[in-house]
Amino acid sequence: MPAFTDTLWVRVVVALVAGGAFAAGTYRVRVLSRSGAVAGGGLAASLVAAGTLTWIAPAVTFFVLSSALSKVGRAAKAQARTHEAKGDVRDAAQVLANGGVAWGCLLLAFIAPGPAWYAAYVGAWAAAAADTWATELGTWLGGTPRSVLTGARLTPGASGGVTGVGTRASVAGAASVGLAAWATAPASHEGGALVAGVVLAGGLGALADSVLGATVQARYRDRLTDTLTECADAGPLVQGWSWVNNETVNAACTLVGAIGGYIFYLLLARL
Repeated sequence: MPAFTDTLWVRVVVALVAGGAFAAGTYRVRVLSRSGAVAGGGLAASLVAAGTLTWIAPAVTFFVLSSALSKVGRAAKAQARTHEAKGDVRDAAQVLANGGVAWGCLLLAFIAPGPAWYAAYVGAWAAAAADTWATELGTWLGGTPRSVLTGARLTPGASGGVTGVGTRASVAGAASVGLAAWATAPASHEGGALVAGVVLAGGLGALADSVLGATVQARYRDRLTDTLTECADAGPLVQGWSWVNNETVNAACTLVGAIGGYIFYLLLARL
């Protein structure tokens, strides 16, 4: 365990202040709920404690751009949002679903340093961004989605649905995180392989999210409207497994992104 030198004390204090400021700011502007702000503040403090922009930039890029996208076109997205159990103010479960895997990769990188762990970390954020951008822009501008498995038309906002706009948006979302990492990562991370790997990983994570949403994510029959919803208290379970909710699927999405980032980086760095 490291000794608490003056430099380490300063880093701890700065990290705690930054995490607190992040929590207060995001709660004040209604991006995160109270629990979400606490979880997000803890993650922000961890990233600042890591001490380099290399680790901070991908997370900030995901958070800022995804939060902005969640606020645009709200009127057009309103009908699709009725399928969701939660709105666009994220709680702790949603914060951890999107950032928990990346948080774990950050820890692993300090236990066993190596550029592939950083690629896994960025891959997790890239998958979260790809999924969020696909959902937000696809719901807003994509028109009628189709099932990722059967091609059948779905109601906008239904899990497992994809659109052309959403697919392109997922690539852009993953690329935004990959480019943020490339711009701040040391030369040892081989920028081209890093960006290419995390874009591939992000797209794969978003695809996994759609497949899981179409197959095992829980759906309930709303007793009042006779429509399918994610809300467990709306009616009986008619599709999927009760323990697989949106947060479970999002966490799986980022895990696939992290594994993909790790593997793709090792493969592409050898080319």
